Amino acid sequence: MPTTPDSAAGDDPAPDAPPAPTNWRLISRLAVIAALVTAVDQLTKWWAENELSGREPIELVGDLLQLRLLYNSGAAFSIATGMTWVLTVIVIVVIAVVIRASAKLGSRGWAVAFGLLLGGAFGNLIDRLFRDPGFLEGHVVDFIDYGGLFVGNVADIAITVAAVLIAVLTWRGVTVDGTRHQR
Repeated sequence: MPTTPDSAAGDDPAPDAPPAPTNWRLISRLAVIAALVTAVDQLTKWWAENELSGREPIELVGDLLQLRLLYNSGAAFSIATGMTWVLTVIVIVVIAVVIRASAKLGSRGWAVAFGLLLGGAFGNLIDRLFRDPGFLEGHVVDFIDYGGLFVGNVADIAITVAAVLIAVLTWRGVTVDGTRHQR
């Protein structure tokens, strides 16, 4: 039986209890994180385009970590190159699902995870909508080269951290509404 961390002495809420009210504090936390991630992502992409365009890669840690400007029409690892509009639609759907799920927020961990995920999704969506070659088909600005394995950006980092956090929360049995399921 699920338990809630906020319930008195570990008692479960009554089965006929009305749904918990929207937790505006957690939604505010999510929104602030999403806005910060989106802003940092777009600012670093602007910087990369201004400082790295036409330059040789800048080594930060030898060949392991470099700054190199690329434009990606595909998903991670350039998967689905040439299907940019499909990726754009998928990102829009993911954003809608996360926003809808956020109405049930009762967990700080999920608020952080959703904020990171939304911020990363919005950061890359902005590129898809407003960069060349055109609306819904824009290429994402990537500039952080991880040893030649892949090149990403701040949005990708936020999405990856969100995925790890979601996996940990799920493994620990913490649901979006903050209840915890016993394993």
